[in-house]
Amino acid sequence: MSSPNTIATDTRSSDTRSSDTLSRGTLSRGTLSSGTLSRGKARLTQAEIDEIEHEISHLPDRRSAAIDALKIVQSHRGWVSDEALLAAADLLGLSVEELDGIATFYSLIYRKPVGEKVILFCDSVSCWLMGGDKVCAKIKGQLGVEYGETTADRRYTLLPVTCLGDCDHAPAMMVGDELHHDLTEDSVGGILS
Repeated sequence: MSSPNTIATDTRSSDTRSSDTLSRGTLSRGTLSSGTLSRGKARLTQAEIDEIEHEISHLPDRRSAAIDALKIVQSHRGWVSDEALLAAADLLGLSVEELDGIATFYSLIYRKPVGEKVILFCDSVSCWLMGGDKVCAKIKGQLGVEYGETTADRRYTLLPVTCLGDCDHAPAMMVGDELHHDLTEDSVGGILS
């Protein structure tokens, strides 16, 4: 069953604990199809161009700024659209396919719209053993979303992440840039209100 707010629908088959959980990387996969974009329509803002050019000035060649350019575009727009990807590829001297390959490899480059804040909920073994599944169920119930979905008010997008490196304080999640750990079903209500 798909919601209009669904971001991704890919599943992981290698995780026997939760084989129906959406894969974190699926959000980064765009819908780019060769030849569908007109190069005349693809534009970056002057601020984006200036920031990308600044990064390029510190690197051996333009192509080396690919990840930085994607992060800059995302910081301005919240995600990287096909049109922005095309414009950035032109600026860097890369093919669209090369830059899309880079964008889809990195799970924190979003190729679909996301909410104002992305919740990265750790679904590692440590967090799961410490009750992370119950905490995540509470979050899903409170927000009314599943993994890969955005709330109706566009405030939050909930995504699983393999590990946040905070295993000694499991379960853990990030809300935007803030790390929250030692989570309980009771504590998450206050964090997201």
